[in-house]
Amino acid sequence: MNRRDMDDWTQLDDASHVGITRLLAAYADTVTRRAWNELVHLFRPDCQIQIDTVTRPVFMLTGPDELGRFVGDAVERFDFFEFVVLNVLSRPHPDGDPDRALARVHMCEIRRLAASEEWSTAYGRYDDDLERVDGRWWFAGRRYRSLGRTGADGGVFPIPAD
Repeated sequence: MNRRDMDDWTQLDDASHVGITRLLAAYADTVTRRAWNELVHLFRPDCQIQIDTVTRPVFMLTGPDELGRFVGDAVERFDFFEFVVLNVLSRPHPDGDPDRALARVHMCEIRRLAASEEWSTAYGRYDDDLERVDGRWWFAGRRYRSLGRTGADGGVFPIPAD
């Protein structure tokens, strides 16, 4: 990453960054509580979500309802599941629209399989497209990529290129 690229990640105004960080905190809280119906308050209805777990083909979801069904099914086997945001970088959208922004988010999931009581941790990265509507930030597009997992399905996966 050159100096200019890093400057882009420090140029979003503080109020926008705080709003985006609040959106991510609300997402983490919603997923941890498995409150899938609340995703409609965070994701635009037409939000395109790309999922790359590395261990299966990349696939797409559209909107909060599809996302809720997918994540709900994926975490059903865990009797403990907590989603943790580790780091957030945000920057203005390249098109210059002050009501659009980008975010790069590193996260982890701490979880325990109900059947075996085995603990594992999954690490990943989101690249988010965000829109502000009536003063509030929303997910408008999202790309997820697994970076590593512990446990039986564990592994370390290459960090994606920007």
